[in-house]
Amino acid sequence: MRFHNAVLTGACGGFGQALARQLIAQGARVALIGLNRAALDELAALAPERCAVYTPDVSDAAAMAAVGADWLARFGAPDLVIANAGVAGGFETARPDDLRVMRRMLEINLLGVATTFSPFLGAMQAAGRPAALVGVASIAGWRGMPGNGAYCASKAGVIAYLQSLRAELRPTALTVHTVSPGYLRTALTAGNRFAMPGLLEPDEAARRLFAGVARGTEHIVLPRRIGWLSRLLDLLPEKLHDKILLGQPRKPRAGEPGATDIPGLKQ
Repeated sequence: MRFHNAVLTGACGGFGQALARQLIAQGARVALIGLNRAALDELAALAPERCAVYTPDVSDAAAMAAVGADWLARFGAPDLVIANAGVAGGFETARPDDLRVMRRMLEINLLGVATTFSPFLGAMQAAGRPAALVGVASIAGWRGMPGNGAYCASKAGVIAYLQSLRAELRPTALTVHTVSPGYLRTALTAGNRFAMPGLLEPDEAARRLFAGVARGTEHIVLPRRIGWLSRLLDLLPEKLHDKILLGQPRKPRAGEPGATDIPGLKQ
């Protein structure tokens, strides 16, 4: 299945760049949305006549609506929208300063999915053509993990939101796909101090994502074996499962060595 008109948020991250390059290589027109202008311009240079660069805050509904209006006016309704923008970081409830981390993570990871889809959904439905809405969640959304409550909560919210949207769109030509990556070799995992089984390269993850969407798979796990491992762990008694997780190093919190940047995080 080839896509002709695609919108992609988080296009300047490792996974986003892999998705963008594969879309551009197959001849699609691509809206490249992210915050790293230099990285986006480099991608757009691969096919300047088919790409447009946008740098809004994905949690800003008005800014995303402006992106949607511009893209629709220039290229029409997309047949693929990928809400990929996301941030990660450790979280401790006992530290009041970390509440700002949770708020910002929910804004980007969860609200950002809805603000990505919203400007395009009406036009996609009106077009009446098969089209796909893809939300990037995480296996971390399947079960909470110690020291990672904000990220897990945001991704669990994405999974539930996409379930609702999928049900709403059943009578239409639009499909909704939930992508749950395990560990991808990107900047978001570079600071992790714990084991990352099934670590997948972004290019391979992107290939598998597109293959899953083409097959009509509604729940895409990258890689599938990490999903099986997670399900097996869920069979353990809660206390034993927690004990195993508590034995793992925690993800760095904002400001700690190895922590990833969270754009827009208020001091």
